[in-house]
Amino acid sequence: MIHANPIRILIVDDHAMVRSGLRMFLMAFDDLDLVGEAVNGVEAVNLAAKLNPDIILMDLIMPNMDGLHATQKIHKKFPRIKIIALTSFTESQLIDDAFKAGISGFLYKDATANELANIIRNINSGNVSYSPASAPLSDSQPSTAKTPTIELTIREKQVLALLSIGKSNTEISAELTLSLSTIKFHVSNILSKFEANSRGEAVSIARRNHLIE
Repeated sequence: MIHANPIRILIVDDHAMVRSGLRMFLMAFDDLDLVGEAVNGVEAVNLAAKLNPDIILMDLIMPNMDGLHATQKIHKKFPRIKIIALTSFTESQLIDDAFKAGISGFLYKDATANELANIIRNINSGNVSYSPASAPLSDSQPSTAKTPTIELTIREKQVLALLSIGKSNTEISAELTLSLSTIKFHVSNILSKFEANSRGEAVSIARRNHLIE
């Protein structure tokens, strides 16, 4: 059965395997219609204007323009479009930042096809929805995010800037013409200075402290 008005969906993720998996998930439901795919935030903003989807499945950590910045731009220009953050990061502050940027829902990348379909339908109906583990801080308790005084070296700032756009250690090594072991050392120092448990959390803390745009 083909629905007269299927929910139009745009996928935004820089990993081809993730896009392929989402594509297969969506094909299983005749009320969900995949209308386009983007590999970064810049493409997402352009395709949002061109395709006018109902729902965007938005990765948060991507090169060129990350999902948070893309969400802010799309939400400002096209408030009708609902955006679901689809990510593997679990840091509560990153989740809170995503909702403040205009995310309508949040789902982890290990979600099942049925979970994905249900959250799309729920959000398309005008609700805010997310996995229980990803509830925003602002909905439950005051934010206790760290606001440390962080001193970074020039090289650490360069590495952090590249981390913030989703570059891997190998890509950063090539771009800065430094050995992989040196990059790992700088990343480790950044995580230590930020008291962060992951690269994603470090990037989120850096944004809150205006160390990166």
